[in-house]
Amino acid sequence: MLSWIISVFFLPYIAVPLYFLLGIRKRESSRKKKFVTFHEIDQYRPYTLYDSHHALQNIFKKNGIPPATKGNTYTLITDNTAAFHRLLKEIEQARQSIDICTYLFEFDKTTEIILDALSKKAKEGVRVRVLMDIVGSLGAYFHQKGFKALKDAGGEVAFFTPILKRPFQNYINLRNHRKIYLFDQHSLLSGGMNLSDAYMGEADGTKRWEDLLYYLKGPAVHYFYHIFYNDWVYATKKEKISDNPSKEEAYHGESIVQVVPSGPDIPTDALYESLLNAIYNAKKRIWIVTPYFVPDDNIVQALVIAQHKGVDVKLITPKSSDHLLADMGRSPYMRELDEIGADVMLYEGRMLHAKAILFDDVGGMVGSVNLDNRSLFLNYEVVAFVYSSHFIESLESWMNILMQNTTRGMKKPSKFREAMENMMKVFAPLL
Repeated sequence: MLSWIISVFFLPYIAVPLYFLLGIRKRESSRKKKFVTFHEIDQYRPYTLYDSHHALQNIFKKNGIPPATKGNTYTLITDNTAAFHRLLKEIEQARQSIDICTYLFEFDKTTEIILDALSKKAKEGVRVRVLMDIVGSLGAYFHQKGFKALKDAGGEVAFFTPILKRPFQNYINLRNHRKIYLFDQHSLLSGGMNLSDAYMGEADGTKRWEDLLYYLKGPAVHYFYHIFYNDWVYATKKEKISDNPSKEEAYHGESIVQVVPSGPDIPTDALYESLLNAIYNAKKRIWIVTPYFVPDDNIVQALVIAQHKGVDVKLITPKSSDHLLADMGRSPYMRELDEIGADVMLYEGRMLHAKAILFDDVGGMVGSVNLDNRSLFLNYEVVAFVYSSHFIESLESWMNILMQNTTRGMKKPSKFREAMENMMKVFAPLL
């Protein structure tokens, strides 16, 4: 609110129209995107977590978030080439449908291979749907001839809130940042990786960003489909009453998974509440990996209290991200944590784009959400809370590898840099 007030005061002729275009969230009307609704799977009863997570489950339940389910198979993928090959494998194995939602799509050598694989499946009669965000995939939006082969084969391509088709109904500040790659409605790839050579591809020497993808098979996939389908209907205005995921398959995985979406199509801020609760209830550790750290004061205060309680607070973020303004806006928050003894680490390798949080030894979160105001309050996002020893071990191992290539602590800034950082902090909620 303060950021908008200051903007309106100093730049009224620019800020006022921008506010009505960008500044409003959390609404449902006949012209806007409907809230996501979920239907529980009859044969998979909600799984009630224990002890410290009881309050977390209550938060999700009160906010209408689907319950955690047992029987899921969950595999963390930390290598970009392995992620690429797994995506192609899932495409090849699909027999009925392939549903893809991504924030960023670029035409390059990696997506050329992906599009060829999708076109092949479409020719075989597999229903293929590809949904992209208009802001993240702007280049693809203005050069759609690259999708001609896929469309000719019967595939469908859509953009989330296309500007030219609905110029007065678009809120480009509310972006679909979700990554959902669904196959036959019962297996899934998700995480932080978009579809471009910067995120995944063959091992050809390309220096790609550090990121995560995960494979999921089980009843939790059912809820991802509801999210994708809601996004697809809004973007295309096409709806099929019978377009529901199958509920017949039996699953025997060992992971307990809870799907938590956030954004304007969720009536409350359930994800934000759950993160605050998890930080406050942590007893041993809170390890955070995020490319952009521009949180609100409540999350910073929760981390400060956790550190004062003796909780091991670690923050791993890139030394320099791909957004200079975000880097400047994050520094005051990171220095505050560094000054009280929290372990603030700057990753020295390639751009770190992964988003993950590890809570104590009971579980963690991986998905598309960054720890910043845009992801937490504006974007359409989705994460998975996972509770299994295998997940904890794999996530902890990956984080420990990242820590080996970091520098610890924050350097004292120059007076000019400090002044610029403090000014950017005022506008941090708008970044």
